[in-house]
Amino acid sequence: MIPAIFIGPKAAFTGVEDLEAHLTAFHTQMMLSRGFDAVHCKLFMSMLTGTALDWFVSLPDKHVTSFVQFSMLFRKQYNVNRAPLPVSYDLFDVRQYQGESLKDFLNRFGAHVVRLHTKDEDMMVHAFRKGILPGPFSESLIKCRPKTFCEIRHRAVAHIVVEGEVTEKRESIAPIHPRGPSRP
Repeated sequence: MIPAIFIGPKAAFTGVEDLEAHLTAFHTQMMLSRGFDAVHCKLFMSMLTGTALDWFVSLPDKHVTSFVQFSMLFRKQYNVNRAPLPVSYDLFDVRQYQGESLKDFLNRFGAHVVRLHTKDEDMMVHAFRKGILPGPFSESLIKCRPKTFCEIRHRAVAHIVVEGEVTEKRESIAPIHPRGPSRP
């Protein structure tokens, strides 16, 4: 029986997506719903479409006996779709875009840190300092060098608030009154 709270991954797997991302989303949902092994197989199969479903249908009858086996077969079949493993020096490729807010850049950089599973604080700090555009916050990082990425986040809070207020102020400035005819 399918658990009542099962939602499943938001997208079906067609055969071209990142298989690990799809499996991770599925496993997370199944942990929440506590389904049995046979239910896992049936629900996972129901999320396959296109060539991925054709692949599953082509498996011999009773070939799949557990979800672990199903996962292994799935990984072997779609291994080429696996996203390349990130390497720590990829962090130096993360650059702030022109016009990107400090908050957005900090969040994007932080997401890369999480994906890399890196614990090298010196590298994170150095890569962040290299990637940020010149401005008040980067100047503050030059004047007083942070030791950890956590310190960068902490120090960024005040700058993000100021940046938000400045943006709000710029947007609220009244337009210049056009010159009318001069008075006699």
